[in-house]
Amino acid sequence: MNKISPLAYIDPEAQIGDNCEIGAFCYIDKGVVIGDNNVLMNSVTVLYGARIGNGNIFFPGAVISAIPQDLKFRGEDTTAEIGDNNKIRENVTINRGTASKGKTVVGNSNLLMEGVHIAHDAYVGNKCIIGNTTKIAGEVAVDDNAVISACVLIHQFCHVGGYIMLGGGTRTSQDIPPYTMVAREPAQICGLNLVGLRRHGFTTAQIDVIHEAYRMLYDKSLVIGDRIKLIEKSFPDSAEVKYIVDFVKASISPKGRGILY
Repeated sequence: MNKISPLAYIDPEAQIGDNCEIGAFCYIDKGVVIGDNNVLMNSVTVLYGARIGNGNIFFPGAVISAIPQDLKFRGEDTTAEIGDNNKIRENVTINRGTASKGKTVVGNSNLLMEGVHIAHDAYVGNKCIIGNTTKIAGEVAVDDNAVISACVLIHQFCHVGGYIMLGGGTRTSQDIPPYTMVAREPAQICGLNLVGLRRHGFTTAQIDVIHEAYRMLYDKSLVIGDRIKLIEKSFPDSAEVKYIVDFVKASISPKGRGILY
């Protein structure tokens, strides 16, 4: 049974699941689909194109699926898709997609802190933490288990690898390889995210392999293509190294942003 404030507005064409709580002054637009066991505190706005899973909590002032802040947008029928068990804090804004990808996606079990902005066609994976007032531009991809601190600015089209730690106030216009720490101005790789890796159960042997792969990757005595071949030859059976190699190959491709050093 749903608990819906009489001061909330829900369009007759919206679909609401079971056991949801919708607070006063919430606005649910036509065509919205909301799953089960969601909590929308007061003054949450959910607009056309929203597709929301189960067990999410939306704090006051959140705006989900507003049209993109992209001048090329021409009213395409796009979505903003949110998975399960996310915490969406106060004043978070998640825009829906454009013709480019058709959807903006936030996965499962993420924490988006106050004032976070997720722009059109962006992708946020699972179990990510994104700090207060961080802004993620259009078509950025953030892989699983990334930790992004407060007041971070991420340029459009960037790819943020999994298990990274991105320091507060950092700006980046390049891709951030997985398993690393990034900080300073201008942004730089500051080593491996050792605390994060250990918290996620990586063994000492796995961490040693990741460390050696990055030592090879950032050895500028060879051109980047030869570095990648050497890494692949040295660690043919490592899933972690394969992730790094695939990430870097995509990043240095003609359409990539290039990796951060």
